[in-house]
Amino acid sequence: MKKTAAVIAAAVAVLAGCSSQPSATSHDGNAGHDHPSSAAAGADATAHDDADVMFAQMMIPHHTQAVQMSDILLAKQGVDPRVVQLATEIKAAQAPEIQQMQGWLTSWGSPATAPMNHDSMQGMVSEKDIEALRNAPGPEAAKLYVTQMIAHHEGAITMAQDEIATGQYGPAIELSHAIVDSQQKEIDTMKAILQTL
Repeated sequence: MKKTAAVIAAAVAVLAGCSSQPSATSHDGNAGHDHPSSAAAGADATAHDDADVMFAQMMIPHHTQAVQMSDILLAKQGVDPRVVQLATEIKAAQAPEIQQMQGWLTSWGSPATAPMNHDSMQGMVSEKDIEALRNAPGPEAAKLYVTQMIAHHEGAITMAQDEIATGQYGPAIELSHAIVDSQQKEIDTMKAILQTL
C-alpha cells in the first residue's frame, strides 16, 4: 500500500514538472502586479480541480477569438494608430497564454476544449459581429473593434475571477490575476480611446 502511494506521488510529481509554466505576471508587460506570486502558492502547486480544467478549456477559445479579432483589424488600412497598438499588444499577450493553457490541459490528460457552445461564453463576440468587423473600413472597424473588445475583456475578467475563487492550480490562479489586472487596464484605455474615435 505504501509502495503504491509512493508510485502515485512520484507520478504526480512528474506531471507537475511537465506542466510547470513560466510566470504569467508579465501579461501586460509590467513586471510588478499588486498580487505577489506567492498568493497562489498557498494551494498545492501540483493539484488541479474541475474549475481549473474548465477555466483553461473556456479561456483558450476566448483568447483565440481576441487574437482573431486583432488579426482582422491589423490587416486593415486607415486604423487609428492607438487601436493598432492596442490590437498588437492584445495579440502578443494572449497568443502565448493560449499555448500555456494548452500545455496544462495536455499534462492533465484533458480535452483541449469543453463540449459546449462557445458563443454562450462570457463576452464572446457573435459570428455576425465578427463579420461586421471583417467588412468594415478602417476607421469604422477601429470603433467596432474597441467596442467589441471591451465586452470581450469584461467576459474574460469574469471567467478569471471565477477561477481565482474556485480554482486550485497555482499557475492558473496566477494567470487569472494577471488577466484581471491587465485586461482591466486595457478596458480603461479602450473606453478613453472610444470617446475620441
